[in-house]
Amino acid sequence: MTTSDSLTPDEAEVQFNPQRSVPNSADFGARRAPLNQAALAHPRRVADLAWAPQGLNSLDLYPPEGSGPWPVHAFIHGGYWRAQDKRNFAFTATELNKRGILVAVLNYDLCPAVTLDGTVASALGGLEWLLRHAPEHGGDPSRFTLSGHSAGAHLVAAALATDWAARGLPANPFSGALLTSGIYNPAPAMLTTVNADLHLTPEIAARHDYEALAPRCTCPCWVMVGGEEPIRWIDHSLRYAQHLRRHGLKPGVLVAPGYHHFDILDQYLDPASDIQRILRLLAP
Repeated sequence: MTTSDSLTPDEAEVQFNPQRSVPNSADFGARRAPLNQAALAHPRRVADLAWAPQGLNSLDLYPPEGSGPWPVHAFIHGGYWRAQDKRNFAFTATELNKRGILVAVLNYDLCPAVTLDGTVASALGGLEWLLRHAPEHGGDPSRFTLSGHSAGAHLVAAALATDWAARGLPANPFSGALLTSGIYNPAPAMLTTVNADLHLTPEIAARHDYEALAPRCTCPCWVMVGGEEPIRWIDHSLRYAQHLRRHGLKPGVLVAPGYHHFDILDQYLDPASDIQRILRLLAP
């Protein structure tokens, strides 16, 4: 596939850089800040559990009330592999905690401190740590779902394409995955100003092109994207869903009307939203 299709540089920026398609994108994170502060004050939160001695390799755990073993849900944040922090996504745990789910919100190494190779390795390391150590914190790794937004959805796709058996874990360790507003082939990012931080090359992009690499996990999946996102960004999700189908999976697909790249995350806060409905299907 081509990534430019004769787009001008400005058109490529609008299509493949979400901050350009939503000029007031920072407002949505600021609006959720009080909700994050409330979640961070969770009296049972376990902060900064690290799986490597350096870098951003740590996660926060949000246990529900009562005692385990609880189902486990891992959330991987976006930020185009170069920005954001787990503390800004603490709010994603609130509704899931009410359903008796142990929630992990992950950090991972960011570009340009590492290349995308390092970012993917870091996120996979966090999921591996959680699969191994969740029982120590009341989690049941046999009931393990995950979700990710934007670059985080790409990292969930990386998890689905990983040979977990080679790491000494079950070959299919996840019971469900939700990928929201993702970019699954990194190559278009090379057309944008974001690449000043990413330093993507065709070779690095190809190593992490999950529209081309076969999934190894066969868990139920949903692929979701906002209906107000740029058409080329929406196309990422549709192509990735088709890729999963070519490999025998039957993902649910939802283009959510009225949502753009940043307000779609508000659905984590609404028990009646599509995201929460999907997560109930994946983790009944």
